Amino acid sequence: MEFFLPMTPMDDPAIKDTVLYSFLTKNIGDDSFKVYQLAGDASARRYYRIISGSNTWVLMEWEPFKDDGSYPFLSVQNLFKKQSIHVPEVIKVAPDDGIILLEDLGDLTLERKFWDHLSQELSYPFYQLAIDELIKIHYGTTKEKNKKCTAFNVSFDTAKFMWELNYGLKHLLGLCDIKISSSVEKGINDIFTDICTTLDNEPKFICHRDYHSRNLMIHLGKVCVIDFQDARLGPIQYDLVSLIKDSYVELDKELGKDLIDYYLERRSALGLGKISWDDFSDKYELQSVQRCFKACGSFASFYNNRQDKRYLKYLSRTLDKVRQSLDHFPRYKLFADFLNDNGMFERAFEL
Repeated sequence: MEFFLPMTPMDDPAIKDTVLYSFLTKNIGDDSFKVYQLAGDASARRYYRIISGSNTWVLMEWEPFKDDGSYPFLSVQNLFKKQSIHVPEVIKVAPDDGIILLEDLGDLTLERKFWDHLSQELSYPFYQLAIDELIKIHYGTTKEKNKKCTAFNVSFDTAKFMWELNYGLKHLLGLCDIKISSSVEKGINDIFTDICTTLDNEPKFICHRDYHSRNLMIHLGKVCVIDFQDARLGPIQYDLVSLIKDSYVELDKELGKDLIDYYLERRSALGLGKISWDDFSDKYELQSVQRCFKACGSFASFYNNRQDKRYLKYLSRTLDKVRQSLDHFPRYKLFADFLNDNGMFERAFEL
């Protein structure tokens, strides 16, 4: 999700006829509040900041749901909270109206903290805090084996990984108006299958799924996790790639390596045993190809589907991450050559 930015207050008298107004009047206790729409993410969810005196909340509005433990946002929030993962408190819910009132974590994301500093090293302590939360997500929540939580009932398997890679290919080809021959398409499909089956064979832990700098809020000296409703089982490398090879920032390679070392040290301190660096690194770069290429597809799809240009500026740097990781795998040369020969690594995507 994008960091919250106050926008025009919803002072239109028509708001008093809405479900939103009724919900807030009932649950806040008075009608002197102000409602500001917030900058949202790429989804259909809508967010608002509610201000009443010195108190503030964030309200999330989406589709109606059943509050029976099967709603992903509430299910995962409960799982994470039990492991002392810093997530926003749920204040009130109105399932029939698709409304959830949440603790307000402010506007400061890890992305903003990163760009605010003249030196990347100054943001490193906050990335360490992000790793601390990730350790709790991967190992604290997984040990619960709570089948009632939605995160335990979905996973990154071969089919899901394949869907993401094909989604990336489809939307990049569409954005760039590139045709692909049947023979090259088959060769790329074989490569995708090899990548996805290899990753599927890795041990699976609960993954956030979108663990990047815009989904990590800095609040009262803590790193707090948001946008966790799509959590599922998968390899630990998925979230690490999301954080360290984040499309929205440019972490130095050495800083990224330090963060991986910190993660492995913290993992080892839990008595989980050491991981071979060579094996971890191989899967990390493989996951980078998969995860970053999928992100490219998402950025392209926002333009293809609704002419949203905001994310095109992140395409070049994310494709470059794909290129760098593909360099580790000569057996995937056909895929790398296809991207290179069609100018993907040199193209200026901003329109």
